[in-house]
Amino acid sequence: MRTPAAVFVDLVYLARLREVLGIASERVAIPAAVVTVGDLRALLAARGGTWAIELAPERAVRIAVNHTLVEPGAPLRSGDEVALFPPVTGG
Repeated sequence: MRTPAAVFVDLVYLARLREVLGIASERVAIPAAVVTVGDLRALLAARGGTWAIELAPERAVRIAVNHTLVEPGAPLRSGDEVALFPPVTGG
């Protein structure tokens, strides 16, 4: 039986998330069970500590896949760029 190729996504953390998480971007291999943006957010929150606090379900975090805002049920594909950022307020 052939093992499926790893699925990689490029993560970009913007604004306050970049500052509190201490990272601007990373490439991650995601398990086969992670098929949606919501699954990915839960996987990242499971890192614990600041990750769990900042990416908790009740926290307002916007997510864009390939520069398009998406909902938690949006599917992920290998090679996607996923940006996570707090809602932006204008003045």
